[in-house]
Amino acid sequence: MYKKKALKLIESSRQEDEIIETHIKNKASDNGPIQILEAGCGNHWPYSLGGIQYILTGVDMDKKALEIRKNTLSDLDEAIEGDLCSVDLGADRFDVVYCSFVLEHIQDADKVLDNFIKWTKENGIIIIKIPDPYSVAGFITRITPHWFHVFYHRYFLEIENAGKPGYAPYPTFYHPIVSRKGIHSLCDNRNGTVILDAEYGDGYVRQGQGAKKMLIHIIKKTVSILSIGFLSCKHSRLIYVIRKKSDYQNE
Repeated sequence: MYKKKALKLIESSRQEDEIIETHIKNKASDNGPIQILEAGCGNHWPYSLGGIQYILTGVDMDKKALEIRKNTLSDLDEAIEGDLCSVDLGADRFDVVYCSFVLEHIQDADKVLDNFIKWTKENGIIIIKIPDPYSVAGFITRITPHWFHVFYHRYFLEIENAGKPGYAPYPTFYHPIVSRKGIHSLCDNRNGTVILDAEYGDGYVRQGQGAKKMLIHIIKKTVSILSIGFLSCKHSRLIYVIRKKSDYQNE
């Protein structure tokens, strides 16, 4: 049963990358390359996996983002244009399923998580990164329209391509499963066949520089105080590592 408690906070973006890289590298095997699925791959892969053999498959329904990925990084062994709700990737195929800030953009995110479990091999892991809808940043994202998200990224964060075809931000929906309670419930309702191995929050301010960074901090702190602590200002994003046990039976 889900009980709200303090998160283990990550102190820097580099530490966050190292944690995820370590979880992936721990799946390495002497039996050949591991299979990694990047679900909602977009146009960027941030991790360094030197020292292990792997095959990287990317799935995204944004054709333009896939084209950018293939023409710039050229790091996907297989690129699949498809909807994570309906694409057929078989069962027990991947050692690692990685999904970064995608689920909040999908109306049927619960179906996607069911697919992740199906696609993952026994003892494989699912790494999920989502915004916390009950953080200050998540709350503001939920109550503001998409045009404001584009405006914020393009003119405040100065990301020139924000909102253009193939580039974030995308419209958000926030299915109830896209939350701490939702992820815990997912694991609890699987009768022990999937296990929550790790849960983290980002304990650092990642956006803006100088005065902008300070302004973001002040806004977060003020909104958190006005919410009587209901909305967290200590983190904005959540990272989960879910393991599929060896006795899992696909339906």
